[in-house]
Amino acid sequence: MFSLHNFEAFLLLSLAVFVLTSSINSQLISPAAWDCSISNNLTGDAVYKSNLTDLLDSLYSKALQNNSFYNGTSANNGSYGLFLCRGDVSNSACQTCVSLARDYITSYCPTGTSAIVWYNECMLRYSNINFFGVAQTVPTIFIWNNENITSPEETDFGVLGLMNGLVEDALGTNKLYRDGKRTKNSGNDTAARYALVQCTMDLNLTECSNCLKILVNNVSDCCQSSSGFRIFNPSCDLRYEIHPFRQRQGLPPPMPPPPSSQPMPPLQSLLPRSVDQITSVESLQFDFGTIRAATDNFSDANKLGRGGFGEVYRGRLFNGQEIAVKRLSRSSGQGDLEFKNEVLLVAKLQHRNLVRLLGFCIERSERLLIYEFVPNTSLDHYIFDQTKRANLDWEMRYKIIRGTARGILYLHEDSRLRIIHRDLKAGNILLDVEMNPKIADFGMARLFVSDETEGNTNRIVGTYGYMAPEYAMFGQFSIKSDVFSFGVLILEIVSGQKITSFHNGENVEYLLNYAWKNWREGTISTLIDPTLSGSPITEILRCIHIGLLCVQENVDDRPNMASVGLMMNSNSIALPLPTQPASFMRTNVIPATLLQQDNGSNITENKVSITELYPR
Repeated sequence: MFSLHNFEAFLLLSLAVFVLTSSINSQLISPAAWDCSISNNLTGDAVYKSNLTDLLDSLYSKALQNNSFYNGTSANNGSYGLFLCRGDVSNSACQTCVSLARDYITSYCPTGTSAIVWYNECMLRYSNINFFGVAQTVPTIFIWNNENITSPEETDFGVLGLMNGLVEDALGTNKLYRDGKRTKNSGNDTAARYALVQCTMDLNLTECSNCLKILVNNVSDCCQSSSGFRIFNPSCDLRYEIHPFRQRQGLPPPMPPPPSSQPMPPLQSLLPRSVDQITSVESLQFDFGTIRAATDNFSDANKLGRGGFGEVYRGRLFNGQEIAVKRLSRSSGQGDLEFKNEVLLVAKLQHRNLVRLLGFCIERSERLLIYEFVPNTSLDHYIFDQTKRANLDWEMRYKIIRGTARGILYLHEDSRLRIIHRDLKAGNILLDVEMNPKIADFGMARLFVSDETEGNTNRIVGTYGYMAPEYAMFGQFSIKSDVFSFGVLILEIVSGQKITSFHNGENVEYLLNYAWKNWREGTISTLIDPTLSGSPITEILRCIHIGLLCVQENVDDRPNMASVGLMMNSNSIALPLPTQPASFMRTNVIPATLLQQDNGSNITENKVSITELYPR
C-alpha cells in the first residue's frame, strides 16, 4: 500500500529536484524532451565528471567540423556519447543545436551516469555503458497536439501510409533519415501531411527498421487522430504535422525561441501535453451526489460485479455519458491525501488498451473510482463460455492478444512511470464495443518512478495460476511477473480453457503441464480450441510458442514485452526454443500460511490501494 512515509519521501524528492533545477541558469533554451539518471549520483566521482566534460566538448568540436552525426568515447572509455542532427538541417543549425544540447545536458544532468536530450534540430546523449550499435527503445516519450483532426478512433489519411513509406525509404539512405509529405484533394481544397523518420547512424539496417517499426506501431495507440505529434526514443524518432517543418537549404537557421523565465520542470512532470491538462487532483473529483444519482443509489440492478477491492456499478451521468464506478472497501487505512495523489498519477496513464480512469469521489468513509464504461464485459465471459467462445474467431482472438501486449508494454516501458500490474488475467481484460482489449483493475499494481524493474513484498496478491513462481514462493516481482501472466493468457485464449482446469477428454489437467508435454512430443496442435478449425495454423502455433517462452520457469529466460511485440509483428524473427514452464502442480509453490484465498481464486489482503509508489 502507498504509505504516508513513502508519500512524504516523494514530496521531499520532488522539492529537492525542483530546488536543484531552479538554481541552474534559467536562460537555457528548453528542449523538446529530456531524460537523465538523477538517481545514479556521481557527485563525488571527479574522474568521471572530468571525462564526461571532455567527451561533451569533443562532440561539440565534431559538430563544428560540419559533422551531422558523431559517436565517441572519453580518453579512458569511461563514458560514451553521440549527437545526431536532423537530416535536413544546415551545418550552422546543427552546430547551434549541439551547443545548446551540450550546455543543457551539463546543467540539468550534472551527476548522472546517463542522459539524453532532444531538440527540434538534434539530439545528444551520453552513458557510462557502451550503447553504440544497439537499438534502445526505452524511454519512449510522446508529445502531441491537443487539437484532433479526426475522431479518436479514426486514422488521419496520411499518418500510417506516409510513416511506413518513409521507414522503407530511410533504410535506403546513408543518413537513415527521410522526410516527405502526402496530399489529398478534397473538393477545392488540397490537404497535406508532413512527416519524418530518423535513426542514429550507428545502427545497422535491421536495428533501425525494428526501432522505427516499434514507434510506428505506437502511433495507432497514442495519436493517430492528432494534428501533430512526435515520438522519441534513444535510437530513433518520428514526427508528423499538418504544416511543413523541413528546413530549406540555403536559408539561415531559425532563431531560437526567447529564453524561458522558468527552468525546465523536474523529470517527473515531463508528460505529454494532452495528459498534462490534468493539472490538479481537484479537476478529477466528482460530487458524491452526482455519482449516487448516476448509479441509482448503487442499486443491485446496476451492479456489474465485484473487483479485487470493491463492487463495480454501471452509471449514467447527466450528460448521458456512461461510466463504471468502483465502490472501494471501507476498511482501508489509506489517507485522503495519499488516495488523491495516487488517483492523479493513475489518471495520467492513457492508452487505448488501458481502461481510462476519469476521476474519483471522497465522501466521509466512501471512496469511489470512476472509469470509462466498457460495454462488452471481460474476456473471461467469452473465452470460457462454450457458446460465446464459438463466436470468437481467431482474428478476434489475435486482436485481443496483440492489444493486450501493447497495453502491457506501455505500462512497463512507454509510460513515464514503470508499472507492474500483478494481476493480469482474463477477468481483467475488458472488451469495448469493437472487441478491443483494455487492461483494467490496477488495485494490485506496483508503480515505480525510476529505472527499477523489480521488488520484493511479504504481501502476496494476485490470482492463482497466473502468478509467476518466484512471486508466489518468495514475493519477488518484476516486469517478468507480468510477462508470465501474459503467457498464461495467450495459452488460455488459444485453447479456450482455464489455466487450472484444462479438460483433456475426461481428464482435467494443469494447462502449462499439458502444453509443455505436447510441445515436447510434437503434438502441440492438440492445445488449439476445436472451434478454431480452419484458422491460420502457423500464426496460432507461433502464438503458442511465444506463450511458452513467456511462462518459462527461469525469470531470465522470459522475454520482455518489447521483445514479445517484435516477435508478434515480424514473422522473420526466429523464436528461441522454450524451456520447461513453471508448474504449480509439480512444485506446490504457494505456502498456505502466506496467502488468503478470496472466492476460490483471488489471493488478496483486505486493504485498498490503487498502486504502490516507490519514490527514488
